[in-house]
Amino acid sequence: MNNDPYKVLGVAKNASQADIKKAYRKLAKALHPDLNPGDKSKEAEFQKVGAAYDIIGDAAKRKRFDAGEIDASGQERPERQYYRQHAGADPRGRYDSTAGYGDFDDVSDIFADLFGTRAKQQGGRGFAQRGGDIRYHLEVNFMDAATGAKRSVPLPDGSAIDLTIPAGVRDGQTLRLRGKGQPGIGEGPAGDAYVEISVAAHKVFTRDGNDIEVEVPITFDEAILGAKVEVPTLSGKVSMSIPKGASTGQRLRLKGRGIKPARGTAGDQYVRLKIVTPATTDAKMEKIARDWRGLGADNPRKNLWRGL
Repeated sequence: MNNDPYKVLGVAKNASQADIKKAYRKLAKALHPDLNPGDKSKEAEFQKVGAAYDIIGDAAKRKRFDAGEIDASGQERPERQYYRQHAGADPRGRYDSTAGYGDFDDVSDIFADLFGTRAKQQGGRGFAQRGGDIRYHLEVNFMDAATGAKRSVPLPDGSAIDLTIPAGVRDGQTLRLRGKGQPGIGEGPAGDAYVEISVAAHKVFTRDGNDIEVEVPITFDEAILGAKVEVPTLSGKVSMSIPKGASTGQRLRLKGRGIKPARGTAGDQYVRLKIVTPATTDAKMEKIARDWRGLGADNPRKNLWRGL
């Protein structure tokens, strides 16, 4: 089974980070377990794609992978050759070289000192290294993103992370779960898990920052005479007053009815009006329209193209 992260994501080795992210998101959406319930092969592919993106989706890890310092799982590659194979060693196993390291029994001690990873023999602690980070992609619906929710993110080992989606999370935002990445080596801490959120579009609401907007159709008589109509909001339907003489495109505000983020001020909801005429008309309605026209109704286009 090929674990080359470039081949898993279907990108060239010289692909840009943006192209890698685009390829990952496309695959993650297609393979997500929520869209393929019970399909174990798709779930395995989804996990494999996530693991590949964890390596080359991170510029620093990608550089190390390309240099052969880590493998496709993010683990350090073992040294291919030891220093003893290149330095002159005497029968006692000591190093004699012009670099001035002859007093050390093991040159690995030097490297350990340089990189701050030598075991602390006094405390009995061995080599410790932080575990690798893991990246996932999760698509949530508009309402879950707006009001908050709890979801489960499947892990490569078959387990799952319980994720709290904060109210007001945005499309493309990444949530960090400390210590939920790959386990550390020795006494090293575990890495972190990063979950990138995609927010699906809603059939009624659109979002602008913490404000939301909804289009509400009204009848001709409601526009002329004014009315009370029901309007959907994130927390349920409310009654809203339509002023007399309302026009299509007019926006009315419902203060504080927008996104309420975990921190910060709640946004507003804007209701955009749209006058809708009946699908069918009869003689009585046509007479009303002719009478209206005969009253010399104002021409809404009279100044629209002035100066053209």
